[in-house]
Amino acid sequence: MKNERPAVHRLMPLLLISMLSASQACAMFQTANYDESKVPKFELPPVLTTADGQLIESTRGWTETRRPEIVELFRQHVYGRVPDTAYETEFETVQREDDLNPPVNGAQRRQVTIKVRSGQQEKEFQMLIYLPRETRQPTPCFLSLNFDGNHAIVEDPAVLLTDNWVRNLPDKGITKHRTKESVRGMKTSRWPVEEIVGRGYGLATIYYGDIDPDFDDRFQNGVHSLLDRPNPAGRPDDAWGSIAAWAWGLSRAMDYFETDPEIDAERIALLGHSRLGKTALWAGARDPRFAIVISNNSGCGGAALSRREFGETVAKINKVFPHWFCHNFGLYDDRVNDLPVDQHLLIAAIAPRPVYVASASADRWADPRGEFLAIQAASPAYGLWGHEKLTETEMPPVNRSVGQFMGYHLREGKHDVKRFDWQCFIDFADRHFQSEPRAND
Repeated sequence: MKNERPAVHRLMPLLLISMLSASQACAMFQTANYDESKVPKFELPPVLTTADGQLIESTRGWTETRRPEIVELFRQHVYGRVPDTAYETEFETVQREDDLNPPVNGAQRRQVTIKVRSGQQEKEFQMLIYLPRETRQPTPCFLSLNFDGNHAIVEDPAVLLTDNWVRNLPDKGITKHRTKESVRGMKTSRWPVEEIVGRGYGLATIYYGDIDPDFDDRFQNGVHSLLDRPNPAGRPDDAWGSIAAWAWGLSRAMDYFETDPEIDAERIALLGHSRLGKTALWAGARDPRFAIVISNNSGCGGAALSRREFGETVAKINKVFPHWFCHNFGLYDDRVNDLPVDQHLLIAAIAPRPVYVASASADRWADPRGEFLAIQAASPAYGLWGHEKLTETEMPPVNRSVGQFMGYHLREGKHDVKRFDWQCFIDFADRHFQSEPRAND
């Protein structure tokens, strides 16, 4: 029946949180394939051949024909389509600190409320921004969503707490999906803010749950409730899921950057980790305003090839997180080779802008080899511009970054964001941003 989710979707509790129980996680990992000899044979959809067989041989053909086709295929079959509901956006700076030193040395802090209004409804989310105190303006920035609230990324008592749904963290006293002071600064290890601003970059971040809560609520909250319109036939099979909603929110941050003379909107590096790495890739593919796109440990539905069926698979991700993607994606759970796209095309859709994919050696669930093969397979799109392809035929050794315009590294360790990752990302941004003149040079 049209618009019916698989039975497992209907059996899931309404408040499915974004983390599995220990027993669920154990069972899921145990049934996953981690044996390369059991990876099925597959053929990837070609990068430079359109659905009707036309060979793309020019940058114009890519920009006007193949890239739009790829993006549309991902809308239809994977992430879903944002409705064309009219809305208005407003930005309000609720706090800025230019004269006094915030807890982050060398930085100035501001907090901006992004308000989105449609009809009589309004949603808002907070963006936290740190900019170097001693720098020439405008400043290039990294933009990234975060998992636990803006207040969790840094020991800064002035950062506002979210009022929206958060994951329960019993060890931190979070038991009713509402955050507390106990979470402040909890994830500083993932956010080396002082090093980022010390290298001349700003950092902007938004709590992803402000845009859309990460549980299966049948799309009743977050920006879905703002832009979706009642449909007697039910949600369309290509209606947007949470990843598309989070990506839409990142574009609203870009709207703000274009209004701020202190931020260089033409030099924004979009970064995401895990499910937010999937989000960053989709946001970067559909919104060409992002100058660099970086995926960290994004795995299935992100940078890893779905056809490998290694670690997390399309069937597994749709079973546990049915709200992330459109309904159509679930139709390929057991026939992934029939999917008209694979994730190398998502990476290719970012061309000709620089793209970077990072994996972790112990993060087998996210299929590091599948991520490497995907960025390697995306190379033909970049070749149209004469950009150096990812020439490595084998995965590089751990802790070594490779590639000039298409970057990759395999960090030693688990599913996480470490200082080494950030150093590689900043070096990559230096390579592509510092050679470009600033607006006021």
